[in-house]
Amino acid sequence: MTSGSVRWPTAWARAALGLAATVLLIADVSAAGIDTALGKVTVDKVPRTLAVFDIAAIDTLDSLGVKIAGVPEKLYVPELEHLKAGAEVVGTIFEPDLEALSALAPDLIVVGGRSSLRLEATARVAQSVDMTIEGDDLLAEAKARLEGYGTLVGKQAEAANLVAELDAAVAATRSAVEGKGNALILMTSGPKVTAYGEGSRFGWVHRALGLPLAVKDVEAATHGEAVSFEFVREADPDWLIVVDRGAAIGSGEQNARATLDNELVAATTAWTKGQVIYVPAADFYIAAGGVRATMRVLETIRSAFSKPR
Repeated sequence: MTSGSVRWPTAWARAALGLAATVLLIADVSAAGIDTALGKVTVDKVPRTLAVFDIAAIDTLDSLGVKIAGVPEKLYVPELEHLKAGAEVVGTIFEPDLEALSALAPDLIVVGGRSSLRLEATARVAQSVDMTIEGDDLLAEAKARLEGYGTLVGKQAEAANLVAELDAAVAATRSAVEGKGNALILMTSGPKVTAYGEGSRFGWVHRALGLPLAVKDVEAATHGEAVSFEFVREADPDWLIVVDRGAAIGSGEQNARATLDNELVAATTAWTKGQVIYVPAADFYIAAGGVRATMRVLETIRSAFSKPR
């Protein structure tokens, strides 16, 4: 009887200690700070219900196998369309629907980029974090966000594997472009054309891949420099890397191929050699920094540079 009376309390005590350890482990994960666009932030608890407005964040969280409960009305990236089937629409990437958010009652709301201006509003519904990726050092920020999400949802190992996969993709693409000439990045918006240099939002392509610039003095502003077709002809790049903004946002405007199909562009080395790369528009423009989106962009560039010439 005595041994029994001792054994049961001991067993219960061990169980209680185990439970306490589990609770402490969860608390440690939830209390860990994650890097955001506004600095390190401590998340109140492990999020079970997530609402996400940033497409790059949605792309990365989906790559980690995280279920997202609330998404924007339009996801832009074809590979993400399947997420709508199991989620509630809680606004757009520009304007969260606060009523829909309140009904969803998320544990955490992720904003970024276009939705980052609504951080204060969404914070009135639930804890919110700004995970904007600026593009100045896109790959480093993309990996930091990936690691942060891994910590947030307890998928650190999966995040580490994806970081390694991304690093390998960058290395393979860097090897593919080496010694094969310079490039000029253009974005078309209907009939308009802008150019982007090393210091621009798309400059990471040049820096990360060691890809020489066809023009060294392109204005390094966020939205690039408005250029003429004469500018493109005079630049005479070996390669053109083209993003179609109209295709990215689904505007239905004149597409990039039609815009660039003229005598001046046709006279460039890039055009005459068939060295014009049309990157996945939504991946490059809307979901920039999303892990899978970035890998698809790298794969497109790598594939083009790897073709026999």
